[in-house]
Amino acid sequence: MGKTFVLVHGAWHGGWCWVRVAELLRGRGHTVFTPTLTGLGERAHLLAPGIGLATHVADIVNVFEFERLDDVVLCGHSYGGMVISAVAERLAPKIASIVFLDAFLPNDGDTVLTTTSPLVRESTAAAIARGEIGIPSRSAELFGVNVKDRAWVDALVRPQPIATFTDRIALTGARERIARKTYIRATPNPNAGYDAALAQTEADPSWRTYEVACGHDVMVDMPERLAEILLEVA
Repeated sequence: MGKTFVLVHGAWHGGWCWVRVAELLRGRGHTVFTPTLTGLGERAHLLAPGIGLATHVADIVNVFEFERLDDVVLCGHSYGGMVISAVAERLAPKIASIVFLDAFLPNDGDTVLTTTSPLVRESTAAAIARGEIGIPSRSAELFGVNVKDRAWVDALVRPQPIATFTDRIALTGARERIARKTYIRATPNPNAGYDAALAQTEADPSWRTYEVACGHDVMVDMPERLAEILLEVA
């Protein structure tokens, strides 16, 4: 029987980044949604000062509501870990399996800026000082994207709405009550926050953990392996 997957992209990206994984899963008879968060990807024309974490949570909640989804495998990449953690607060009974892909694993009250690298904090502060509403993207090279795909990724990333990095998340533990929980770490990608998340989940028997040997954009670099893992944890 086919499964339903909702794949949530990370900062600066869009639903486009999941194209290879989505094709693999659909080819095996599964239903896949790859929504683009407001202000990014093909919705970049909607970038506006009022877009925050709550906007992006609503984007995903609305996919569940209007597509009438249940028993979902919900996967969030990078910043998407913030989004799916908050979505779980509202829709945990509809989530059969939650997957954090080289992603933030926030605690109550966290923001992206409290858990991210100094480089991202500095670029965010600089964008705010310039009066901009979006944080310029890091290059595909810095994400560790394989050489042949860097031009594709660099052409499609867009500024990230600033409030999505500064808004605090409110969590009550709904994420932990989901039966199937998975953390996937792209080990060559240096990130202390993701290392801490991996260590935390490895120490908790209610989580499954995986390590993959590629850059941060696992869905670009290793789509076949990622599709295999998603099916295993579904």
